Amino acid sequence: MSTTATLATLSDSNLAADPNWWRQASVYQIYPRSFADSNGDGLGDIKGITAKVPYLKELGIDAVWLSPFYPSALADGGYDVDDYRNVDPKLGTLEDFDEMANALHAAGIKLIADIVPNHSSDRHEWFREALASPKGSAARDRYIFRDGKGPNGEFPPSDWDSVFGGPAWERITEPDGTPGQWYMHIFAKEQPDLNWANREIRDDFLKTLRFWSDRGVDGFRVDVAHALTKDLTEPLLSKLELSAANTGTDGFADGSHPFWDRDDVHEVYAEWREVFNEYNPPRTAVAEAWVHATRRPRYASPAGLGQAFNFDLLQADFDAEEFREIITRNLAEAAATGASSTWVFSNHDVVRHATRYGLPKGSKGSKGKPAKGQDGKSWLLAGGPKEELDVELGERRARAATLLMLAVPGSAYLYQGEELGLQEVAEIPDAERQDPSFFRNKGVEVGRDGCRVPLPWAVEGTSFGFGDGGAHLPQPDWFSRYAVEAQDGTQGSTLELYRTALKLRRELQAAEELEWIETGNPEVLHFSRPGGWRSVTNFGDTAVELPAGTVLVSSAPLVDGKLPANTTAWLR
Repeated sequence: MSTTATLATLSDSNLAADPNWWRQASVYQIYPRSFADSNGDGLGDIKGITAKVPYLKELGIDAVWLSPFYPSALADGGYDVDDYRNVDPKLGTLEDFDEMANALHAAGIKLIADIVPNHSSDRHEWFREALASPKGSAARDRYIFRDGKGPNGEFPPSDWDSVFGGPAWERITEPDGTPGQWYMHIFAKEQPDLNWANREIRDDFLKTLRFWSDRGVDGFRVDVAHALTKDLTEPLLSKLELSAANTGTDGFADGSHPFWDRDDVHEVYAEWREVFNEYNPPRTAVAEAWVHATRRPRYASPAGLGQAFNFDLLQADFDAEEFREIITRNLAEAAATGASSTWVFSNHDVVRHATRYGLPKGSKGSKGKPAKGQDGKSWLLAGGPKEELDVELGERRARAATLLMLAVPGSAYLYQGEELGLQEVAEIPDAERQDPSFFRNKGVEVGRDGCRVPLPWAVEGTSFGFGDGGAHLPQPDWFSRYAVEAQDGTQGSTLELYRTALKLRRELQAAEELEWIETGNPEVLHFSRPGGWRSVTNFGDTAVELPAGTVLVSSAPLVDGKLPANTTAWLR
């Protein structure tokens, strides 16, 4: 029996008891290069994750979502993939991956791998072959190549912009040295878009899904799930025409956009679902799909990926009415489709919520995402002036919001470091930034490095315990007081709050139901869950009376038996 077959058999037998484990799972996102460094090269790695499995087990999570760990030039933090079926040598080997997967499974933790299907890197063997091949070749057909406009093809095929700024087209030099065709890249020029009309692309990704599933991966997070299929029928619409046709507040509502959220993308995911269902239990998937709310259910359908990220709370202000509306609407949507809801406040793309909640309301959004809440972009562009950030208020609200979120039915997605209450790191010198969005949009996008700074494990040391050789992004001095070592076993710390809440959540979760209880106070949200437990959140500025019951956990200490401002408590 092969090694991979052995791993798959062990994994399957370990998991077969509960094929629905994902529906109300607590999933912890690891950004590998910033989690733990085992060899002192300044970069987090696979062995570093394996060494921290006891920490993850004690935290009480159900699954780890591993951000890209593939070979990459890091033109976009690993989302520029050179080889979809290997591990970046700087992070480890396939054997290291197997060891990590086995350690996680032995600790009762599932493994979700990030998959990046919209684009490869420009170092992928396919793209190198495309550059060396003539126009019209099969090699070029794996990507989206077009002739340019103008007498000599000197202008791009359209005026579309990339997400990271600048044109969405890059001109190549032909094998004979002459200026040639243009290729499409929705993101960085190092990330050429794949042609999903090509059957070879579809078949190869099915092979990739099986490759990692056979190694024990339990599910997949699908990057930019709404951008794979494209209609580039001439004439290509201009930016102005696309803007005029946009019928939704956060995307096209009818599937007519040439490359975002097209109906035919679901043909791809129907094939993926067939592969997922080959395994026992079926592999899971969650779509990163920034689409119009009316179009999200198709990504989350049981015939497709099964779940789709709901970023509504991430974009909301810390506001009781807004939270209630978002929770009610998304639970109804999930019930109608048979999916389970997903909840998230922070990830590798956005300002940490402990910082957002400490800023004045109405701060602008970041990374071009539709945003109405405290996203922190303006504050960061201003250099993070301390007088605008109320650190204590942000941390208090973040703890309250997270405890409320952990009480709601559905999957909770957590981002590494939020269990420490980490703030966004604003004080990164321009010369040390790495995010392409910063360099492509200097003065407009500050980039996402501030939430990707390596974690502090110890209160002292050159990298606060991250590794012996420093950290690939600079860590501020104030990281010391947020370190795991400083919070471990410390009553009232954010880390201990997460540990307590996550373990309680496992014990208390039952049917995916919630019943609102009217409080008579618009600043207080109160709901009950099956099993006789309740969650109460005070969004207001003054303490309120708690209903009768035993307090199981609270995000801040009670005051004279009352629930203080910006605080959540669970009761039974």
